[in-house]
Order: sequence, then structure tokens, then C-alpha cells
Amino acid sequence: MTNKTHTVLCVDDEKQILSSLRRLLRKEDFNLLTTSNCKEGLDILEKEDVHLVISDQRMPQMSGTEFLSKVKERYPDTIRIVLTGYTEVDTIRDAINKGNIYKFILKPWNDDNIKNEIKKSLEQYDLIQANRSLNEIIIEKNNQLEEVNKNLEKKISIRTRELELKNQALELSRALFEGLPAPVVGLSIDKTIILINKKAQDLEIQNQKLIVGKSIFEYFSDDIREKIEPVFKSEKNHISINQKINNFSYMVEFCSMSGRFFGRGVILYFQLQKNL
Repeated sequence: MTNKTHTVLCVDDEKQILSSLRRLLRKEDFNLLTTSNCKEGLDILEKEDVHLVISDQRMPQMSGTEFLSKVKERYPDTIRIVLTGYTEVDTIRDAINKGNIYKFILKPWNDDNIKNEIKKSLEQYDLIQANRSLNEIIIEKNNQLEEVNKNLEKKISIRTRELELKNQALELSRALFEGLPAPVVGLSIDKTIILINKKAQDLEIQNQKLIVGKSIFEYFSDDIREKIEPVFKSEKNHISINQKINNFSYMVEFCSMSGRFFGRGVILYFQLQKNL
């Protein structure tokens, strides 16, 4: 059993040409079949999954282009190459223009050149098959999309209602956050201020008002920064510090968000203690 994925058929009425091709291609990474008869070539194609056919142009039963025309009619996916001499180039070009053959190789051929052409032809075959598979997938996906679109209006209506409810909930959450009786600040895990409620807007820490987009570390001394760092690293859930703000003493609580938001943010809660 072979693991080779491609099969190449060579057709030439001159047996020495076939022998040369077999010697040249015996170590290549594809299965090689040969025949000196066009009819036998068509019989082989009926039995074998052939990906590339290489045919001589001058043969007694029919020309290579005639033979490859039949191959195209019966096996349109099979790549077709003709071997020809200089005097037949115009005829071959006409066959290329009609799509009966993929390309031609001049005789006598260069060994490296014919190996390279076979490799490129098999790559072309694989590309065509890949494109076909992709088109089939696209067709299937389009059919699925068409089926989905039949119920799209209802789904959009449901989704729109869900979004309306979520927006209402978000607006309510913002209103509740803004109306909290104590100063509260929301921080991202990188210490950036992202939310400030109304009460917190009046606070000044070290003569600086809290501003969205600034780092909360800009408002505290180095020793406090070091103390509250574990909350942002999710090493601690809660840390409290005392801080003088607006000439009042506050207990500032750094609380890590919980549940599915754990490790994604920190809430600052300012609790007024007493006048200094």
C-alpha cells in the first residue's frame, strides 16, 4: 500500500519515451502509470483516480490534443499536459486557448523542468479541489444563512428587546452609582480611574481632584501604593487605609470586584471618619 496522494498517467506510443519517463520519475512523490495506447489510457482513467495526464502529441490512433480533449470531456478535473515538438506549437496553443490542455512541454525536455512542471500541475489540481471544497462550504453556509434569515425578524425583535432591557438596567445602575450617598470610584485592574460618582467628584487628594483616565497611584504616597498593590494583583480582596482628604479623615477601602468580575477591577469606597 502506498501513501502517495497523487497519480500521474503518461501516454506515448514510443516505449523508449515511457521508459525514460519511468526512470526519471520513479523516485518522485506520486504514483506513475504508463501506457503506449490512447484507448488503454482511457481505460486506465475509468479504473484509477488520475490527477495528471501527460500525453505525446504525435500518436498513430489520435493526436495528443484529441486524446486530452476526450480526457477533459470525461474527467474535467484532471490536469492535462501534452509533449510536443517545436513545429506543433501553434496547434498546441490553440488547444490551450480552448481549455483542452493545461500547458505543453517541448521535446526533448529538460529533466528538472519536466519534474517542476509536474509538481506545479499537481499543486494546481490541489488548488482547484480546495477551491471547490471552499465553494461547497460557502454554498452550505449560504443555505444555512437562508434558513436562519427565515426567522431573523423574530430573532431581531427578541434581541432588540433584550438590549433595551440591558440598556435600561445599565442606565439604572449608573443612576444608582451616581446617587450613592458616599464617594465611590471604579478602577480598572491597571489602576486607571474609569468611574467617579457625584460625591467623589468633590474630593481632593493631595490637592488633586479625581479625574477619569488618571492612575489612582498619582494620588497616594509611595508607602500607600505599596500597601494597596496586592488588591490590584488579586492577592487580597480588601485593604483599608486612612487618608486626609479635604481636611477630613477618611477610611479609604480598596475592594476587589467579586464573582465573574474578580481580577478585572477594584472599587474605592470613601468613608468619612472625623474632623482632624
